[in-house]
Amino acid sequence: MTPPLETKFAPLSLTGPMDQQGRVEGYATLFDEPDRGGDIVAPGAFAKSLSNRAASVKFLWQHDPAQPIGIWDSIVEDEKGLRVRGRLLTALKRGEEAATLLAAGALDGLSIGFRTVKAERAGANRRLTQIDLWEISLVTFPMAESARLAPTGMPAHQDDAATLAEAIRAAASAFA
Repeated sequence: MTPPLETKFAPLSLTGPMDQQGRVEGYATLFDEPDRGGDIVAPGAFAKSLSNRAASVKFLWQHDPAQPIGIWDSIVEDEKGLRVRGRLLTALKRGEEAATLLAAGALDGLSIGFRTVKAERAGANRRLTQIDLWEISLVTFPMAESARLAPTGMPAHQDDAATLAEAIRAAASAFA
């Protein structure tokens, strides 16, 4: 029997704002950070799946397979996590709505849909060491707090954003 498809919510941290063509870029999940469900994604967990199916990973609305809203152009693991780059299909009603919600800051979550291939216990947590990735969705309520949306050129993490904000305030006061 095939194991059920699991979902793992993670805030989307855009590394740049959505452009006129609906392009977005950010992290679908970050490595070695427990989410609210107690799961930790290990570096390398997506390697085999991405080598087999990266081009077929779907860009969905709220995990609904009947509502694709975009296309993932690039899905790669880097030192931080699963970095994604894609395009919202704004010619679709739901794609246009998603773009509007993203631009307004009302929507900022990503969630991965996957099957666990290998996992191990890490204390009270489950450490996911091999994941078969099926889809990445824009969602309202993410599980992991560390990968929020950020405008282009802004850091993906809130601590970095606070540091940048302080630097901007300091620079502005130097010119006042």
